[in-house]
Amino acid sequence: MESPTAKRTTPTTLKMMSIPSAAHGHVTAALRTRMYLEHLFMFITLGDMLGVPVIPPYYSLKILPYAVPNIKSWKQRVFRERDFTDQVF
Repeated sequence: MESPTAKRTTPTTLKMMSIPSAAHGHVTAALRTRMYLEHLFMFITLGDMLGVPVIPPYYSLKILPYAVPNIKSWKQRVFRERDFTDQVF
């Protein structure tokens, strides 16, 4: 009795190998969009600390408890030194 993998042809195998590589672009685009939205959220929340009054301080203070755990990592991501190769990958 033959195994199910023995019946696969080369085009089928290539198709199965190309699906994850095609999905990689979608996943990285979704992660990049999430990163930009997190940067925007932190900027809106902490805009008063940076000298940019984006939203009234009352609402900013209501959101602040959710943003405090992420402040250190956000500062590292936003203020790190960038190179032109960062845009390539």
